[in-house]
Amino acid sequence: MAITSRDQLIAALANSQHVYFNKSVLTNAVAGRFYSLWRAGGEPAQAVIPGSQEVCTGELLGSMQLQPPPEPFLNYVAAVNFSGSLALNSVELHDRICHMAGLVGNVADLQATNLPLTLAGVAADRIGPEDFSQLQWWLEWYVSTGSTAAVATVTVVADDDSVHEVDVELASNSRLAGLYPIFPPAGKKGIKAVNILQLDRSTGTAGDFGVTCTRYRCAFSTDLANRSQVYDWAQLGLPDIHPDACLALIQMCTTSNTGNPRGVVRFAVG
Repeated sequence: MAITSRDQLIAALANSQHVYFNKSVLTNAVAGRFYSLWRAGGEPAQAVIPGSQEVCTGELLGSMQLQPPPEPFLNYVAAVNFSGSLALNSVELHDRICHMAGLVGNVADLQATNLPLTLAGVAADRIGPEDFSQLQWWLEWYVSTGSTAAVATVTVVADDDSVHEVDVELASNSRLAGLYPIFPPAGKKGIKAVNILQLDRSTGTAGDFGVTCTRYRCAFSTDLANRSQVYDWAQLGLPDIHPDACLALIQMCTTSNTGNPRGVVRFAVG
């Protein structure tokens, strides 16, 4: 079902559940870059580093623990009460679709360990539009690699099944939790799989990183440190949450650490 009227929204708000989050500080960040809070301690609990390809669901350690509603109803993000220990703290709520790890930074050979990462086993209505345009693909760091900058050439399958190479510039000292977006090839709407990856040089340290696919659901931010701000359904867009969703947080850093983002997400059922 879909919430299509004000009366339905009021009824849905009366039948809601609250999920709390309180993530620990991640250090060694860089302002202006995205960081995954998947492996940050706190609540939800710190997730484990993935290995081979895995479809993520709400039962996975690290996901927000949200009770799926009975069919045919859906959960919707109706409100967020958010604060953080940093000013200008910007956080996004994503459905973590699938992930893998096991790639390293100290080789310049083709890497296919635990690849390809595909959407096999993921429900179509969780993916969104058929052109895959609502999916975001990332290189995600689990263990820091070396001090040498590099370029990762990522071979992807686009929405029309064509195969392309996409270059991702990696900064020196790529740290744990860092995220690098993999953008669709020019002229394509989305990506449906990542096949292989190759660095143009060694970063100097093996580390551990992988590929992650997410679907953006909403975002919220703070203007002042330790000041609670409330976002309602209109500001958030009332995004629906698939019953299998693995809800996780991604942060755009404004300084050298992530601070301590915390808050309550209110989910309405309708």
